[in-house]
Amino acid sequence: MATAPGTASTSLLTDHDVYLFKEGCHRRLQDKLGAHLLGPDKGALFAVWAPNARAVSVGGDFNGWDDGRDSLRLREDGSGIWEGVVPGARKGQAYKFLITSQSGEILEKGDPYAIRWEEPPRTASILWDLDYQWEDREWMQSRGERNALNSPMSIYEVHLGSWKRSPDDPERVLGYRDLAHELAEYVLEMGFTHVELLPVTEHPFYGSWGYQTVGYFAPSSRYGSPQDFMYFTDYLHRAGIGVIMDWVPSHFPTDAHGLYLFDGTALYEHLDTRQGYHPDWNSAIFNYGRYEVSGFLTSSALFWLRSYHIDGLRVDGVASMLYLDYSREDGEWIPNEFGGNENLEAVEFLRQCNQAVYEEFPDVQTTAEESTSWPMVSRPVYLGGLGFGLKWNMGWMHDTLEYFSLDPVFRKFHHNELTFSIWYAFTENFVLAISHDEVVHGKGSLPGKMAGDVWQKMANLRLLYGYMFGQPGKKLLFMGGEFGQWAEWNHDRSLDWHLLQAPLHAGMAAWVRDLNRLYRRCPALYEQDFHPDGFQWEDCHDADQSVLSFFRRDGGGKVVLVVCNCTPVVRTQYRVGVPESGEWKEVLNSDAGCYGGSGVGNQGRVHALPEPVHGFSASLRLTLPPLGVLFLEPEA
Repeated sequence: MATAPGTASTSLLTDHDVYLFKEGCHRRLQDKLGAHLLGPDKGALFAVWAPNARAVSVGGDFNGWDDGRDSLRLREDGSGIWEGVVPGARKGQAYKFLITSQSGEILEKGDPYAIRWEEPPRTASILWDLDYQWEDREWMQSRGERNALNSPMSIYEVHLGSWKRSPDDPERVLGYRDLAHELAEYVLEMGFTHVELLPVTEHPFYGSWGYQTVGYFAPSSRYGSPQDFMYFTDYLHRAGIGVIMDWVPSHFPTDAHGLYLFDGTALYEHLDTRQGYHPDWNSAIFNYGRYEVSGFLTSSALFWLRSYHIDGLRVDGVASMLYLDYSREDGEWIPNEFGGNENLEAVEFLRQCNQAVYEEFPDVQTTAEESTSWPMVSRPVYLGGLGFGLKWNMGWMHDTLEYFSLDPVFRKFHHNELTFSIWYAFTENFVLAISHDEVVHGKGSLPGKMAGDVWQKMANLRLLYGYMFGQPGKKLLFMGGEFGQWAEWNHDRSLDWHLLQAPLHAGMAAWVRDLNRLYRRCPALYEQDFHPDGFQWEDCHDADQSVLSFFRRDGGGKVVLVVCNCTPVVRTQYRVGVPESGEWKEVLNSDAGCYGGSGVGNQGRVHALPEPVHGFSASLRLTLPPLGVLFLEPEA
């Protein structure tokens, strides 16, 4: 039995901690709540928030899971926290909180602040520590520059369990340490700057891809220990690769061992299903207006940045958080106090969380997956924004994929689907994302979405990627897309790496690699992503021929010209205006033979003549390859 709370040996909480906890302002709750080893042969201190419980004890490997042996005591300060020491607890032992509800039911709950869980389908938390010797000092000192908005950011989105599996057993996923070596080598070869991980936070259902989280402070044990995941991040950092992770504060699963009805009442979620149930994902919605809950989530966000050196958080489902009527019909939601559909409590939570992140870690980025026209998502809180650093451009993604699915003969009637995004491109700090959501649930693979026969589909996809890398905004591509995998993504098996033996797929991978290399070499393609001075149309009106041409410009005035021919018709003597006469070098051509193209181009360079066109003083006469994109630079 634990001794009375408040003594030095049985509590990590000061009066100030409790005050911050009640106010929702505590940023390191995992240091105070949960399970903490006290040293060799001293047991562990347990603390849990369960204000409506009748009694709480700890069951585990250390006491035969006896719910009467190691009871916790309720603090007398109104915090609702139960705590106490279990002398026999040791590192590596499994445990749960055994919570007696007001109705007398005993609930077996995992620790909300656990830093390690048993590997699913087992559901207990595990006593562990976070001891690790980091070796990524050079990265951490320079990552502010690497993550800056005026730096290149080309993100490779990865689901760890299906990127690559064991060559000896395709049913066995690789661990964090093996993945670190293989993924770092591949990402370096392909030229991406960052890796973004689908949620690695512990989740009971593998088929949720991590988006049904129970462990907000624990990496999934499917791939190894907390130290193994630290090694993963550490190793990628030492290779010069940033690590972003998906983080899911929008909802949580209703598994019996998780947060749902934690002490027999709606503690982390709303009681009313019109506020507390997510119809899309059959899950519970956090009660953001409850200070202890907002503190829990903010502490989780900061924990990954602090303890695992994560370089950014992509926040999932932001739109579902912002709107009370998200995916609901009339009568299925409760308006806010002003009668509107805005979730004011979620807005306040997002602002406070983003403020906390950038105050403590100004060298990282938070990114919103937000699909509506909510204003100022990626603007600072002090200007009235939500405080994110970046926002996924879902409109660009939808319009672009829709356009490239069309038979080229009809594209002239849909020209605006490629040009429209520029009208709003600088209202937010956008990421141009072609993510996992576009290659699952019957949506088909990326090459499968393209129009035409096999060759045309791959040519269209190369063109789409070229257009994407030319447009303003950071880049994100889901795994498999870089070599044009034909099959939809399947989380139960590895990517189809054998396709790289085929010329068209090897060519696609080479094209993405060279796009990344050009992108990182040319500040014009990234330095002014979020400023109108970084982009200029050469001609956006040639709908009849489905040709687009535009310039990207860096802060010093250097330019890159991008010309897209969105039909399979070769166009010769096509005039494009440029700001100066002289030699222009064709630095990339998606139709080159090495990429699987037909080899149509301009022999590497073109001379600009003093023939004005489209308001420019000189012009190029180009040969535009079929379903191709050209990148050109003036000779120094």
